[in-house]
This record gives sequence, structure tokens and C-alpha cells, in this order.
Amino acid sequence: MANQVKAKLVLEDGNEYIGTLFGDKQFGRVCEIVFVTSMVGYQEILSEPSYSDQFVLMTYPLIGNYGMTDEDYESRTPTIGGMIVREYNDQPSNFRYTKTLDEVMVEHHIPGLWGIDTRKLTRHIRDNGTCRATLVSEDTPTEEAIALIKATPVPHDAVERVSCKKRWYSRTANARYNVVAIDCGIRNSVVRALNAHGCNITVVPYNTSPEEIARMKPDGILISDGPGDPHDAAPVIEAVRALYGKYPIFGIELGHQILALARGAEIFKMKFGHRGSNHAVRELATGKVGVISQNHSYAVKPESLEGTGLHVTYVDAFDNTVEGVADEENRAFSVQYTPAGTELYDRFIALMEKKEG
Repeated sequence: MANQVKAKLVLEDGNEYIGTLFGDKQFGRVCEIVFVTSMVGYQEILSEPSYSDQFVLMTYPLIGNYGMTDEDYESRTPTIGGMIVREYNDQPSNFRYTKTLDEVMVEHHIPGLWGIDTRKLTRHIRDNGTCRATLVSEDTPTEEAIALIKATPVPHDAVERVSCKKRWYSRTANARYNVVAIDCGIRNSVVRALNAHGCNITVVPYNTSPEEIARMKPDGILISDGPGDPHDAAPVIEAVRALYGKYPIFGIELGHQILALARGAEIFKMKFGHRGSNHAVRELATGKVGVISQNHSYAVKPESLEGTGLHVTYVDAFDNTVEGVADEENRAFSVQYTPAGTELYDRFIALMEKKEG
């Protein structure tokens, strides 16, 4: 790439890494920095609303080599804070690609940094936990960068920013069910999966009242994935609390945490979270273990589920954190990970069939 610009990534604890900018060559953005262990899927990561306000550190060393494809975006407007990689490839080899990663990041004002020791930075985050960081010019004093981080407020409006501003529809031929999806940062792939299962989808803003949702006469309600602290999504929590038991409810990722909060459970922030497509999850009922994709900083306290009607259905195979809950009597369930295949969508369809019957 022409016009290469050196930059410095400074963490709030004073650690710093010097590399080369790509994407939108801007300085001064402050974000939480997290790492993702996926070997592929940087386009989906870049365009997933759940990564809003985060610098995403890719542990796989080569990024950009297959470009960006029009059909593979998870949202129309990427809101990721930035991307940190070991080696950036600006000459993609892929017959489907329409733009380079750099071009898309410039278009959406997303900065990137390449050429740093990503293994060292990943180990630092594993040992010390996620923290905030900023991208500054190479000659900026470290103390000045740390002062910038401390002076920048932590955002609490991520869901509000990524949620749609008015309802929209995704219909399919010969639909059997009408699903209302509360948009906390919904991914296109989730909408496509529900369409493929015979559902017409009405996607509504995060602050849609439960009365308005009820007037739509849904067969089921989806609480979507999304970014940030689940406690900040108060309108969604209140809506789920009001609608609970009246309709089948399916929560995904942030929606999983919101469902738990609506029932009175507690959520805690993890040391460095789970992000990537190679996490193992165990189903308690069968003992089966599946390798799936996760993206979350928060988890449900299992002991807080007592008295909520929810029980644990899935746990992480490595650290035993809660990855799924369910309340069969009230036709509600949720998972902390990205649904893979059709099993969870089939379960949601079965709950709507039960309501229909």
C-alpha cells in the first residue's frame, strides 16, 4: 500500500506496540481491545455489530488475503472500533471479492494497525484481562496517550446506536410463522436462517414497547445479539419481562444475557471473554460437545438462576461458564453462542408449533 503511516497502539496500563496503519488513517480513537481466535471470517467480524467500540485483535497472522464479498456482510454499516493484525494482505486472491479490506475500512472510517507482535499482545490480554487502548502517532508520548484514554468516557449507548431506527421486514415464500426480532445489533445470517425455516421476520428497534410488539401478533420473539454491557439495554429487559410466558422467546448472545436479567439473574464481566469460531460447548442433557463460534464479554452467574425458572442447558467445555439456559414451561431459551446448523432454530420452530397447537 502507498503512503504507509506508522502509528502506536497504547494500552491504558502503558504497554505500547508500534506498527503501520491501514484502513482509515486516523488517530485518537479510544476502544476496548479484545482478541479473536478465528482463522477465517474477518469480513463477518468487521461487520458484526457486537464488535462496536472494540479494537479487535486477530490472532490468526494473515488477514485480508481473500478480500471482501458483497454477500457476506453481517450488517450494512460496520461499527467495529478498529482491527489489529500481524500481517495485512492488500492483494486478495478470490474470484468472489469486490473490495479489499482496506477499501471497506476507509469507506466506513475504521482504523487498522498491522505489523505488531500479535502473539505478545494476546498473551498480555489473557494474563491481565481486556482493557482500553488508543491509536496515536508514533511520536506521541505514552503519558499523553494514557491521559486521553482516561479522559474518554466509556460508552453505554452501543445498542441504541446499532439498532434499527424503524421496523423493517424480511419475508419468505410460504411462511408459516411470524417472528418479531428485537434488534440489539442483529446479524443478517440470523435473519436468513429464520427465513429458511419458514418465518417472516419483523425487525423492530430495541426500545419498541411490549404493547406494540403484542399488537403485531407474533408467533415467537427473538432477542438478537448485540454489543456492550447487557445492563445498558434496559428497554429490552423490560419488554422481555412483560412478554415472558406469553410467547415463545429465543435469545442469542446479548439476547441470552438480557433474558437472564429479565428473569432476575445476575451477569458478570469476564476477564477476557470468549471470541472466535473454535470454542467447545457441552450440552448437559446429552454430554455432546460441539465446536462453535462465540463473541461475548459477559456471562450469567449460575448460582443466580435459582428461582428464575431458568436452568442451565449448555456450558463452556474449558471454563464451565454458562452457555445456554431454558425454561420449558414458559417456552423460553437462549444461548451465549452463534447458532450453528439448524438445531436451535428447529427448537424455536417447535415452540411456535406448540403455541399453534
